[in-house]
Amino acid sequence: MSTLNRKKVRQRIHRRIRKKVSGDAACPRLAVSYSNQHIYAQVIDDVEGVTLCAASSLDKGLENAASNQATAEKVGELVATRAKEANISKVVFDRGGHLYHGKIKALADAAREAGLQF
Repeated sequence: MSTLNRKKVRQRIHRRIRKKVSGDAACPRLAVSYSNQHIYAQVIDDVEGVTLCAASSLDKGLENAASNQATAEKVGELVATRAKEANISKVVFDRGGHLYHGKIKALADAAREAGLQF
């Protein structure tokens, strides 16, 4: 009996999501990922292949922040304000194969409260 590799399972789920979720200039993709130490969020135009804005727990004001829900909320607010500065109000959410729970949900809710629509 083979054991499941969690990373490979998440990557397979992410590939399945990315078949349906794509961003363009009018409605870019908000991609979220995290590691054991940091949380990252990017607003991406997939047609041009460019990152329009980004935020992470490595940014100024969030240094030495743990990878938890409180930090995820701050990153969500930060990416939403940067998207507003770039005249982006509507995005499509890409959870990166992770469950919509915990850090991912906290980041998404904070971004919605800060003004992003998805």
